[in-house]
Amino acid sequence: MKTIAWLMLGAALLPFVSAIVAKAGGRKFDNNDPRAWLARQEGWRARANAAQTNTFEALPFFFAAVLFALYNQAPTAHVASLMACWLGVRLGYLAMYLANWGALRSLVWAISVGFVIAILFSGV
Repeated sequence: MKTIAWLMLGAALLPFVSAIVAKAGGRKFDNNDPRAWLARQEGWRARANAAQTNTFEALPFFFAAVLFALYNQAPTAHVASLMACWLGVRLGYLAMYLANWGALRSLVWAISVGFVIAILFSGV
């Protein structure tokens, strides 16, 4: 269970990785109005911010699937393996977003959804 907890923490922190990438070293970053500053960004910074938003959107389904699987006593090692795969794929998703590889990014996104579905049904 400790591994599951660490993986859940990693998933919860993943959007913040994107946020740090988007903001780190940015010229004239305004922490008093960060959303307006981010809205003015272009290129990889804007894409990192979009990846942050998408990752926040993905978390509820991911967490619900994990909790459902654990509630239904799915093997924790199996759930942990799928969770680790999801995290790795989501890191790849961020890389694809930053590289501006839209078609590949969509494929990686679909794979990540597939892992969440696999987690969900591991509890059935």
